[in-house]
Amino acid sequence: MPVPRRLVVEADGGSRGNPGPAGYGAVVLDPLDTATLAEAAEYIGVATNNVAEYRGLIAGLKAVRDLFPDTPVQVRVRMDSKLVVEQMSGRWKIKHPDMKPLAEEAARILPASSVTYEWIPRAENKHADRLANEAMDAGGRGEQWDPGASTADVETTRTRVLHEEQPPSGPPGDAVAGAAKVRAALAAARPATAAPQAGPAETPQVGWGTAPDLGAPATFLLLRHGETALTPEKRSAGSGGGDPELSATGRRQAACAAEAFAARGTVQEIVSSPLRRCRETAEAVAGRLGLEVRVEDGLRETDFGLWEGLTFAEVRERHGADLTAWLASPDVAPTGGGESFAEVAERVSAARDRLIVRYAGRTVLLVTHVTPIKTLVRLALGAPPESLYRMELSPASVSTVAYYADGNPSLRLLNDTSHLR
Repeated sequence: MPVPRRLVVEADGGSRGNPGPAGYGAVVLDPLDTATLAEAAEYIGVATNNVAEYRGLIAGLKAVRDLFPDTPVQVRVRMDSKLVVEQMSGRWKIKHPDMKPLAEEAARILPASSVTYEWIPRAENKHADRLANEAMDAGGRGEQWDPGASTADVETTRTRVLHEEQPPSGPPGDAVAGAAKVRAALAAARPATAAPQAGPAETPQVGWGTAPDLGAPATFLLLRHGETALTPEKRSAGSGGGDPELSATGRRQAACAAEAFAARGTVQEIVSSPLRRCRETAEAVAGRLGLEVRVEDGLRETDFGLWEGLTFAEVRERHGADLTAWLASPDVAPTGGGESFAEVAERVSAARDRLIVRYAGRTVLLVTHVTPIKTLVRLALGAPPESLYRMELSPASVSTVAYYADGNPSLRLLNDTSHLR
């Protein structure tokens, strides 16, 4: 049998907003001399980070197949997405419906035995990251990525020289020129694609204040449910374990919230997580206001896997290495097939988008949990995932985010408990 051609695929994807304008980049490398054999990048419109990362993986594997259609290959995929690496390696379950078809498509491109996956830090994935950003920049101009104008390989070659690593055979200029020729040849072989219609004018403009003609925003009053028996003990209560009811304290908190919202007179709709503690809190308010409660599954709490019902100290004692990895990356899921914060963000973002459309210009009470509320606040601020660990949300607290017609959200309130005093 012929010896397989060994190759490296590095892939990445990004989204400016998550979801927002998104793009991917992928590069096929010869591991012997790190020469660039092929590059791919594309602006894909509005998508999430995880979708873009999967699209980058698919593009990289297809580039290998197109380069060596009749040659056996052994491909090492290197990505800084822990989620994609672990799911494609078969160690994590694929729960999100948007991820499953992408993972299945990636798995069909090359024989499973010919592909291995390796997680790398973001700093080691600069080539693919630069391609993904070039694609997103092009999309912002209403264009598609131009391989002839790419600087990703130039920057990578410069980094090798600065770090005194062995560059590809021949002077650096020859390597860059050769990579440019490969990019140009691949571009010529691909069918022409129309540039996306969404241009810079559709990108939300960030600035002070709000234009007077935007109309009333969709305003979400984010009410965390009242206490349960697990709350004072700080035990994890997600959507993957039991479904605790409100405690006596929690019912008093819900009643206080109901009185406060009745006094304000601003709530027009009520939407709740499907979990019992939220529905009980929502029904207490709804009964006082004479409104119905709609249930939105996307507002449920994180599935904490085997950590359900445990304190932080107990998780540290029983699953210390997993907890450390989870705290270090939003792509890492709790032990036992729980949800990563990245997966929760995708689910909550999709629910948010549905609700903004459904309740445009209205004030809606969303009764939900710690992680969904923190996620909505984080996304409204454009804050990094680690900001989730820097917010405090008390039981039955209220936070408020308004969503304007130009796409700009405004955080108005965080963790207000004045109605409980």
